[in-house]
Parts: sequence; C-alpha cells; structure tokens
Amino acid sequence: MKSSRKPVQVIILLAVLLIGGYAIGTTLFASDDKGVPKPGGMPPQFALEDLAGDTHTLEQYKGKAVVVNFWGTFCPPCVKEMPEFERQYAKWQDEGLEILAINLSEDDLTVRNFVRGFDLHYPILRDVNRKTERSYALRSYPTTFFIKPDGTIMEIKVGGMTEKEIDDRIGQLLQY
Repeated sequence: MKSSRKPVQVIILLAVLLIGGYAIGTTLFASDDKGVPKPGGMPPQFALEDLAGDTHTLEQYKGKAVVVNFWGTFCPPCVKEMPEFERQYAKWQDEGLEILAINLSEDDLTVRNFVRGFDLHYPILRDVNRKTERSYALRSYPTTFFIKPDGTIMEIKVGGMTEKEIDDRIGQLLQY
C-alpha cells in the first residue's frame, strides 16, 4: 500500500509546485502596466479624509495645479520634504497651487503629532486602507505626483527632493 501512495504524493507535490510557481511568476514578472499612472495620463481618483474628517476628492481640485505627495513619518526623506512642501505651499498658494499629502496608513496620533510638530497647513489626507496607495502603484516613498490644471500628470518623482527641485517643478507646473 505504501508503494502505491508514493507516486501519487509526488504528482500532488509537483502540481502544487507548478501552480505556485506560475502564480508567483505571473505576479512578479507581469508586464501589464494597465492602470499604472504615467506622465501625460490621468491619475486615479480618490476620496480621502483629512485630519478634521472632511473628505477631499482629486476631482474637486480640477482646474488647479496639484502636488500629491505620498509620505510617512517612518521615511527620512519624507520627513525632510514635509517642511519644504510647507514653504512651497506658502509661496505658491496664491498662484493656485494645492498640495495634498497622503499619509500611508499610520495611526492618527502619530500623524497629528507630526503635523503639529512641523506646523503644516496644507491638507494631510489619510489612506487608512491603503487603497489609494495601491491604485497609484507605489513602490517606494516618498512618491510625488505633479498634476496639471487639466488633470493630467506632468511628472512622477519617486524618492526625496531638495527644496529647489520642488520649487522648480512647481514653477513649471504653474505655467500650464
């Protein structure tokens, strides 16, 4: 009886390995970029609450130059950029600039303390279920989307920026 079970076990093991390998391979090596935001394309829509509980949608900012920055307090380049974005917001908000900083699902107390500590005045939105993060296909932090008034993406910057780099991009964004 034992000798007849051995081939069946081997076949089952091979089937499991083949199916598992296929699933992992298609996930890791898929080249289908449909739905991944790109410069010139439209960013995914979202509806997220700020720290006061008010809902912000990307649609409500149509017609304005918008910077969407995905960040976390755990990310050193993000922490460096946040006050730089605050200074840029103060400089350009009268020109129609909007900055939306989307926190990556950290707890409320951490985010509130961070915002208070840096005295930030632009909207801080909460992606508590990470749905927006997934729809924007984020791979690392910070990631910043520069969105033109017509609603298309001017540029996607992955990684930290200097204040001059932020200023240059916003200046270019406001020319549209």
